[in-house]
Order: sequence, then structure tokens, then C-alpha cells
Amino acid sequence: MAAELRVSRSDPRQFVRAAPVASQPLTTARWCARQGWPVHPLALGRKTPAGNCEACRVLGHDRGGCDCIRAGRWCHGFHAATLDFDRIGQWWGSRPELGVGVATGPAGLVVIDIDAHARELPDRDRLLPGVGISAGVDLTGLANGFHTLGLLAALRGAADPADDESTLRVRTPSGGMHVWYRNDGGHRWQCSAGSGGGRALAWQVDVRAHGGYIVAPGTVTPAGVYRPVGAVRVPAPLPAWLAGELERTGHLPSALLPGPRPVPPRARQAVLAAGGGRGPGSRVLAGVLAEVAACAAVPEGAAFSEKLNRAAYTAGGLVAAGHVTEPEAARLLREAAEQARPGQQRRCLAIIRGGLSAGLTRPLSLGGRA
Repeated sequence: MAAELRVSRSDPRQFVRAAPVASQPLTTARWCARQGWPVHPLALGRKTPAGNCEACRVLGHDRGGCDCIRAGRWCHGFHAATLDFDRIGQWWGSRPELGVGVATGPAGLVVIDIDAHARELPDRDRLLPGVGISAGVDLTGLANGFHTLGLLAALRGAADPADDESTLRVRTPSGGMHVWYRNDGGHRWQCSAGSGGGRALAWQVDVRAHGGYIVAPGTVTPAGVYRPVGAVRVPAPLPAWLAGELERTGHLPSALLPGPRPVPPRARQAVLAAGGGRGPGSRVLAGVLAEVAACAAVPEGAAFSEKLNRAAYTAGGLVAAGHVTEPEAARLLREAAEQARPGQQRRCLAIIRGGLSAGLTRPLSLGGRA
């Protein structure tokens, strides 16, 4: 597809190439890199990062001491994101079917991820955390993140980000929207899940910033295309009112980081169940499940999706090698995920299915431990 030149409304002096729409992943990845956004591969047909190599999936693996990223491999998801055109060419040149993710923190981005899922409305105090909604307010028709974010903007006398034509907006295949902003203030904004139990901006409104990634515009999945909306293809600066709301809702790291917290007893049950079996397969599965379960002590910023994806991929490899049955592996994964992130079953099941499916194609050899 021939890219056309457009003028950015967020900065009229800057000319940029239009974001690719339903383009080849290599074209998308290179376009993102030209914007200064580090990219990494996504698994085939999925929104989750491409799987780690076998060495990075074993029990006790330390990402900090891993040589894979330095060696040019995409292990560890957004931690491997790069602007290197040679590496980008190698990754998508050899695997052109992989999707494209953008590491939002290093890219200097804050992306407001608006969901439009059909879910039961939560209690009023969870619609806009920290903002009381009296019983006299009629919530008829309120059904998704577009509504809660619009309500928050209205209460603040501000424009709804979903209607912000000054910045890059991307429609998602599920009917949601990603609203991209530049983080010009230097704050280390943190990720959050709007339907989770930790920090949140609004119900069904996620935040992608440090410690996370976003699907690049133009990426194609079996569900559809991540399609840019309107003419603008670059992010505008994060609005001041929205920055204030992010700070109010705990999206900045604490000045003094707390020490490690123990895994809650309930979250430990799935790990003990996996490790209680005999043989190295059970021990390996217990190790990756422990990483998932430990996310219960950190509501956000724990790379939960990456860890669950890795655990599911490992479990798939163990199933393929005959160390554990698929129903048992799936059950243990679901239990660990539910303990770590209660109320996010749909999201967790999608990650588990994708990771298991990918792992089933790569039997996990346990070497001399078998």
C-alpha cells in the first residue's frame, strides 16, 4: 500500500507518513520504528507477545541475566522491543505472519484502551474509581468503556478522548478504541486494567504505559484490523486533565517502592497442586505457575499477561512431551490466573488458549531431568 503524506493536527509543522492500514507486518513495524516507537512481535493471530525460546521457559529462568535479547531474539515480549531496522527486518522477514506490538513506556506513549465488552455492570463505586455516583443518577444505557470515559470527561468539563480528532485513534476488531497520546511530561505513568481490582481510570478503560505494550495500528488478526480513525496519524500530548486523573487514580509509582510481598495463601494452592505431582514436568509447571500466582501481590505492573502466556506456552510444551495432560494443565492455569487476577476470566482464557496452542507445537524436552 502506498503511504500518503498527511499533516499532523497535533503538530502542524511536522509531516509524517500515514499509518499503514491492513498492511504487511514488516511495513507496520518499520513505520512504528520511524515514529520512535520500539516494536516487538506478537504471536500469530494473537494480541500477546510471540513466545520465548525453550531456554527462556525453564524453571528459575532469570530474564535479567538472559542473553536472548542481546542476541537479537524476541524473548520476553516488550522487554525485547527495538528500533533497530536490521533486527526488525530479521524478525518479520523470517516470520512475516507475526503481528506488531509497541512498547508504550520506551516509546513515550500513554494509550487509553477503551473496551466495549458485553459484561454485567459493576457496582457504582467501581465505574469511576474515587468518584462517587449517587443513587439518584440514572445509569440506564451505560454499558461499556466508551460510556464511563465519556462520563468522566463530562464531569471534568473536558472533551471525550474517544472523540479527540487531534490525536491518533485506532478502532479495534472487538469494537473498542485505542486513543494514543504522547507522554511529554516525563512522568512514568503505569499500566492499569479498567475491569481489574487494582488501579483503574474507569470501568472497561485500560491504560497502556510503562510496563506494557499496545497493538500497532495496521495490525491484522483473524478478528479484523486495528484500523486508524480519521486523518491524524500521530499522538497529541496527553491532555492535562487526563494526566490529573491518572495521578489521582494511582498511575504514578510510589516514591518508596514496597518490599516483596508474599504470595497470598489462596494463590499458592494452584502452585502446590502442580508441584505435588511426581516428575520434572510437574516441577517445571509449578515454577511458571508460581510466577503467575505471585502477580496477586502486585495489582498492576507485574507483566501478568506475559507471565501467564509463558506459563501456558510451557504447559503446552509439557503436554506435547507427555509430561502432563492437557485438561490438567488448562485447569491449573485457570486456577492460578483466577487467583492472581479475579474477574478477568475472559482475558485470561484467551491468553491460556493461545499459549497452550502455541506450546503444543513445541514439545518441551527436560533433558536429564526426565
